[in-house]
Amino acid sequence: MPIAPKHLTGTAIFGNAYVLLTLTTLSWGGNAVASRLAVGDISPMALTTCRWLGVAILILMFARGRVAADWPELRKRLPYLLMLGAVGFTMFNTLMYTAAHTTGAINIGIIQGSIPVFVLIGAYLAYRTPVSLVQGLGVATTIGGVALVAFQGDVARLQTLTFNLGDLLITIACLLYAGYTVALRRRPPVSGIAMFSVMAFAALVTSLPLLTAEIALGDFFWPTAKGWAIVGFVVIFPSFVAQIFFLRSVDLIGPGRAGVFVNLVPIFASALSVLILGEEFQVFHGAALVLVLGGIWLAERGKKP
Repeated sequence: MPIAPKHLTGTAIFGNAYVLLTLTTLSWGGNAVASRLAVGDISPMALTTCRWLGVAILILMFARGRVAADWPELRKRLPYLLMLGAVGFTMFNTLMYTAAHTTGAINIGIIQGSIPVFVLIGAYLAYRTPVSLVQGLGVATTIGGVALVAFQGDVARLQTLTFNLGDLLITIACLLYAGYTVALRRRPPVSGIAMFSVMAFAALVTSLPLLTAEIALGDFFWPTAKGWAIVGFVVIFPSFVAQIFFLRSVDLIGPGRAGVFVNLVPIFASALSVLILGEEFQVFHGAALVLVLGGIWLAERGKKP
């Protein structure tokens, strides 16, 4: 079922899944850069709450009809959708934006690349989905890449088990997002945009207690002009446009082929971090990127027919 207005679904770009998926993953890679740019210009919970408030406004403007049409089914599963929004959106964003205070955008992007393998592990734990030997090797390879980033290629850190706090936080965020992805297997029979809309509102609601805690702790501060620009970017591109493009791509070529493009996120995040932030792409980053993407490739190749 198309998720966009009829005047868009017939356009050349909106009919090309590969262009849409490239723009989607470019936006998601840009979110890692935005998390670093936000440091000092907007506090983490302020950014999280403003992000989902902005998305909620866009949903009311453009997707309320689809939500209304699917509301009878959505209402039956509200606690479930609230949980998904809290874990997959609120907690993931909160940890990501907090992690950006103590780690680089390249690290954030590369570690995010591990999500598909964490999903594989979660599917096995939750549903006993079979894991082949090749997939197991892929899991180990990807985790090795994540560990390489966490220890920054320093063997001495491995021996003393010292690591960067930000890398740990983004790893936890990825584990939570993988859990959210596995839980989507039990999604209600509604359109993707309607389900996303309800989860976005859930993310807004569940972000408010965390925003209150940030204020009480004295860590909250209003966005600067640059902070508001970052809010505008994360609301429009990674949160709203990218979601619509991804859902449209799934309509066009199916979830399996569309999901493969998610592997571009760490590549785009790394490239944008170097170009925009001037971060140094070190040898261990390259090795970790090869391990993460290689592990995902093995996991995909090892799928049983």
